[in-house]
Amino acid sequence: MSLPFDVLADPTRRRMLELLLERPRLVGEIAHDLELSQPRVSKHLRVLRDGGLVTVRAEAQRRWYQIRTEPLADLDAWLAPYRRLWTEHLDQLERHLETMPDTPEEQ
Repeated sequence: MSLPFDVLADPTRRRMLELLLERPRLVGEIAHDLELSQPRVSKHLRVLRDGGLVTVRAEAQRRWYQIRTEPLADLDAWLAPYRRLWTEHLDQLERHLETMPDTPEEQ
């Protein structure tokens, strides 16, 4: 499970996934949108591809990159118990805030 976390630890790769969430893109488009060099983008895309988070489709000389949702679903499943914990804490905070006076005069 650590590989997707390692891959997503880099903010540039997370930004790339945000772009790919909209639609498949070419390397040049990603480079332009992120204002990065094409070789740098290609290196990051290779890490994303090796980590199973994107696929690449060759079309003549062009390479289309597309997000893979399966590894992200695995991450979401791993995070589920923590999400329940956060929700419980937020519910406790909400209950606490509801018991507090609304105005300073009520204190």
